[in-house]
Amino acid sequence: MTTWMFHFFAKLSRMKYIDRWGLMHNTRKENLSEHSFESAVLAHALAVLRNERFGGGVSPERAALLALFHDATEIITGDMPTPVKYYNGALRKAYAEVEAVARGRLLALLPADLQPVYDPLLSEGRTGSPEDQALIPLVKAADKLSALIKCVEERRMGNTEFVQAEAAMRESLRQMALPEVACFLSEFLPSYSLSLDEQE
Repeated sequence: MTTWMFHFFAKLSRMKYIDRWGLMHNTRKENLSEHSFESAVLAHALAVLRNERFGGGVSPERAALLALFHDATEIITGDMPTPVKYYNGALRKAYAEVEAVARGRLLALLPADLQPVYDPLLSEGRTGSPEDQALIPLVKAADKLSALIKCVEERRMGNTEFVQAEAAMRESLRQMALPEVACFLSEFLPSYSLSLDEQE
């Protein structure tokens, strides 16, 4: 009997080797695994806020799952600095094409019968159901919130390198005009500026 070997999950485990914020001085490095976990927690929280406070009917579990995989293609592409990735329309389009190739390469590491299950996850819901597509703004907001939290934590440690990035993240989140995000920013974000003792 022939046993086939598939590399998808072993490849995903390499997310811990991909550092974020490569152009910035960091007081503590952050890797892609950490960011993906935090984004998943935040996407879940935003979905819960939508359901409990704004009459939504979305799945917090599905939001968390989409967020958990949202940057998986960076295992192949690496973490492209935001100023480069979004410099102009041509670069944005080229990077989208690179991401599409990376998604295809990751999917090819799975058996054929599992590929349709993981395709929407690697596509951040874009190739999934209408329910998945409705979660895309929450996943994007969670991604930005995770970046904002990193900026706040770096500033708290006395690192001024992230001051402009923090202002840009706050503005980007404001422009999303999501009430769930406004709730998180006012009720939960301030705690990230506190010491452990102050959080008690």
